[in-house]
Amino acid sequence: MRRLPIIAAMCAKVLVADDDPRQAEVIRRYLTAEGHEAFVVHDGRAALDQARRRRPDLLVLDVMMPGLDGLHVCRTLRQESDLLVLMLTARAGEEDLLLGLELGADDYLTKPYSPRELMARVRTLLRRAPRGETRADVRRIGRIGVDLAARHVTVDGVEVECTRGEFAILAAMSEQPDRVFTRAQLLHHTRGIDRSSTERTIDVHVMNLRRKIEADPQRPAQLITVYGVGYKIAAGSA
Repeated sequence: MRRLPIIAAMCAKVLVADDDPRQAEVIRRYLTAEGHEAFVVHDGRAALDQARRRRPDLLVLDVMMPGLDGLHVCRTLRQESDLLVLMLTARAGEEDLLLGLELGADDYLTKPYSPRELMARVRTLLRRAPRGETRADVRRIGRIGVDLAARHVTVDGVEVECTRGEFAILAAMSEQPDRVFTRAQLLHHTRGIDRSSTERTIDVHVMNLRRKIEADPQRPAQLITVYGVGYKIAAGSA
C-alpha cells in the first residue's frame, strides 16, 4: 500500500458520512495522514447522531445516503450549530449546488474528485474557521454592523444569523465600503480558492444576505449589484 504524505496541519476532529465504505475509508486515511482525528458513518441518521455526540470541527457529508440524505442532515445540523460542512455529491447540476449552499453547506465538491482536491478543500475550510479573531472592532455601514471578533452581524442593532460564507462577504466588503468587488475576489474571501466555475455561489450568498439585511430585498439599498462587475456595500445608506 502506498504511504500517504504527511502534511503539517492544524489537528481537527472530522466526521465522514458516506454510504460507500471504500470511499469513506480513503477519505479517513487521508485525514489521519494529515494529523486529523477522523470518524466514519454510512447513513444520515448515524451522521446526525455522531455529529451531536462527538461535536466535530468538520463534517464531510455525502448527499446520497440511506435513511436521511445529506441535504436533510445539513439542514438539521445548521439549525443546531455552526459546524463546518463539506458536501459531496454525484449530482453536477447547478441547482443541486445552489440548494446545498442555501441549506448552509460551507463548500461543495462534485464526484468524481481526487482525494488531493478534497484535502485542499478541507485545509481551506479549517483555515477559515473562527479561531480567535484578533481584530475586535465593529464596522458600521448604514444599518449594518459587522462585529469581527464575535462574528456577528446586526441590522438596526438586531442580530441576524449568517453562514460563514455570508459573513466573509460582509466582512470583506465592510472593510472598503463603496468599493466594487468582483465575484472572483469575493470567492477568494469566502473559500480561499479562485474557481471561476463556482463564482455563481457568490450570487446565492448575496441573495440570502439581502433577505436578511435589506428592508426590501427586491430593491436593495446596501448590497448593490454593479452589473458586469460584481457587488459593493453602499457606505451612505441608512
